[in-house]
Amino acid sequence: MECKKKDNLSACNCTYEPCPRKGLCCQCLAYHRSMGELPACYFSARAEASYDRSIAAFIRDQKGK
Repeated sequence: MECKKKDNLSACNCTYEPCPRKGLCCQCLAYHRSMGELPACYFSARAEASYDRSIAAFIRDQKGK
């Protein structure tokens, strides 16, 4: 399957600019999973800005909605 990076970038809310995986969802998911984290797209804009991609941060973010 061909990656549709351009299409993915339009929906990517990651604000970490030097990220080499931006728009490459499969690589992003694999990277964050290996770190015990979730990618930016799981978080609200407020929580994403903290760069805390932990499961605990995700749960706090969900409770704050």
